[in-house]
Amino acid sequence: MVCAVHQPVYTVEHAVARHRPLLVTDDLDLLDDVLNLAAGIPLDVDVEAGPEPARARYPDAPIVLIGDAAAQACARARLPRRQGVVLLTRDQRMDRVTALADAVGAEQIVRFPDGAEWLTDRLATVAQRHTVTVAARGRILAVLGGRGGAGASVLAAGLAITAGNVGLRSLLVDADPLGGGADLILGWEDVAGLRWPALAATSGAVDPPALVSALPSRGDVAVLSCDRGQPGGLSQDAMAAALDAGSRGRDLVVTDLPRSLDDAAVLALRAADRVLLVVPAELRACIAAARVAATVTPHTDELRLVVRGPAPGRLRTRQIARSLGLPVAGTLRAEPDLPRRLEQGTPPAGNGRGPLAQLCRRIIGDLGLADGVAA
Repeated sequence: MVCAVHQPVYTVEHAVARHRPLLVTDDLDLLDDVLNLAAGIPLDVDVEAGPEPARARYPDAPIVLIGDAAAQACARARLPRRQGVVLLTRDQRMDRVTALADAVGAEQIVRFPDGAEWLTDRLATVAQRHTVTVAARGRILAVLGGRGGAGASVLAAGLAITAGNVGLRSLLVDADPLGGGADLILGWEDVAGLRWPALAATSGAVDPPALVSALPSRGDVAVLSCDRGQPGGLSQDAMAAALDAGSRGRDLVVTDLPRSLDDAAVLALRAADRVLLVVPAELRACIAAARVAATVTPHTDELRLVVRGPAPGRLRTRQIARSLGLPVAGTLRAEPDLPRRLEQGTPPAGNGRGPLAQLCRRIIGDLGLADGVAA
């Protein structure tokens, strides 16, 4: 087992596989207790001695364990409030321990040695939910817009459909609760299957094959969509379960992300092998996209630009790329008939022809998923 100290292991390439619990303690005896429990699962744990080195990992870890000796420092540091915080202690003074738990926002107190069995079960659940065999997983793409109406959702859906058209198994993950639903973009709103609210309500570990098979699907394409009848945010745990299931059982997972990043969207960004920022070739869109890019780049080194035409002011792709400082994944030419086809319930790139389908094949080919796909 690996104990990573002072160095976050959350890399873009292996973000899902590296989604490790975080332990904040300078108590060596407590450290040994936790690492011994994790070794028996097995599960790797990130360890930090105090709140400041832990701050970068704190919001994203699937569970945070705080030793009682470090609790007051964590409270003074004003680490962000979140779910999944556990206070670890050997102290028998209930009043003191309860006060420390309240100070750090802990939802559970584990007192050693009696609480070791509970903690082992919780860590085992984390391991099952968040660990993915990297060699076996599919590729993950994330797509978001540089401004509202940029066409990111259409591109994300087109990528999933195109993957299916070229013989790949794909999953479209709708991560924008206010986006209207990815099933609607596909024309699949009447297709039965699991939506986000049902997944979010699931407790305990999720079986990846069972999850994927429960989703609305046609052929080799499945979708996990938001539910227009039950609006609400997405949890980090639910997103991790979706990416785990998708990357285990599909060749390509495409996540359609909101421009305003929540915890679930940040997790998807960090898990992505490539992130596509869709920017219309307009001056105001470029200015808005610069702000979006600034919020995305701390979470990924794989951000690429997709420029969507037409260009009313004759802005060129290279000018937009230079202004944003981003490499170009492709240019999407105007497709006048696309809005009508979408209104009629035809999936984006469904017929395999036109600029959108061509761009999607090129992006999929650039990922190395299928020989001869790139156009």
